[in-house]
Amino acid sequence: MGFSSLVVRHSTLLVNRKISRTINKFKHLFLSNQIHSPANEENNETQIAYMWGSDSNVLNTVSEHFKLYENFISESEEESLMKEIDPIFKRRRYEFDHWDGAIQGYKETEKADWNEENSKIIQRLQKLAFPTDCKTLKLVHVLDLSKTGYIKPHVDSIRFCGNIISGISLLSSSVLRLAMEDDKDKFVDVLLQRRSLYIMSGLVRYKFTHEILKESESFFKGVAVHRDRRVSVICRNEPEEENKDDV
Repeated sequence: MGFSSLVVRHSTLLVNRKISRTINKFKHLFLSNQIHSPANEENNETQIAYMWGSDSNVLNTVSEHFKLYENFISESEEESLMKEIDPIFKRRRYEFDHWDGAIQGYKETEKADWNEENSKIIQRLQKLAFPTDCKTLKLVHVLDLSKTGYIKPHVDSIRFCGNIISGISLLSSSVLRLAMEDDKDKFVDVLLQRRSLYIMSGLVRYKFTHEILKESESFFKGVAVHRDRRVSVICRNEPEEENKDDV
């Protein structure tokens, strides 16, 4: 093979490599846009993986006032929280006569003091969920639902807490239903995955009922979400001054 032929062959290889790199570059950009572009979503329901709505309007409303952070805590942090919580509930039986009739099959307590490791988790929750100028309630609500326990549709009283509620889900995933208080047919189901953190505020806090579905009704987008014992660690902010007077 002559020298000129070698030069031509080498030049051809360089050109082919450049073409290949260019194709791969644009292929990557195309695939990225295809994955992330809203135009490729079938409807609004698929834009938020952890939510499903009865219609797009109610879904959009809820998504503005409800946030979920998956894997907010690690497995070891979950274990740490439960080591401190379990001794409180160990000798108690699950109850079925909650003071406002909203909860079935539950144990609950309010806890102000946590060990050092768990205090850091609570502080991390509060830092993410509440504005810096917002006063949070000192008592953290801990709610233990049995495998067959559930929470009926209700709106938390404005006399006892403010406009933000935030909680960590421990031990089990569950389905939270948020329904418009004046039109129960308009609702959003939220998949509360184990070790996730939710933040509920604004309209969702005041104009929507919230409930944890029974084990027999625990479905998300048609797929069963198997319930087990579920413990939630819940923080709230203080009620507005004008609402405190009604207590």
